[in-house]
Amino acid sequence: MDQAEVIEVGSKAMWVTIQLGLPILGVSLVVGLMVSVFQAVTQLQEPTLTFIPKILAVIVVIVVAGPWMLNTLLDFTIDLWSGIPDIGKD
Repeated sequence: MDQAEVIEVGSKAMWVTIQLGLPILGVSLVVGLMVSVFQAVTQLQEPTLTFIPKILAVIVVIVVAGPWMLNTLLDFTIDLWSGIPDIGKD
């Protein structure tokens, strides 16, 4: 396995990580921003108010996008494991 193959595997791993993390982080960011705007408008400064909507939104995203996330991770893992016999071959 030469340096180019290692870089390619690392690049694919980072891309899969971004794909799997972006929906959860994006929804959490949007919900947090909406709750912050709501708190600023109503002058309700309760620090625990932001956690429940974020947790519920993340759970919904995991339930909705979970099968896609699992399939993406499985495809990457299958590609990674199927490439093991080719390691060391020229």
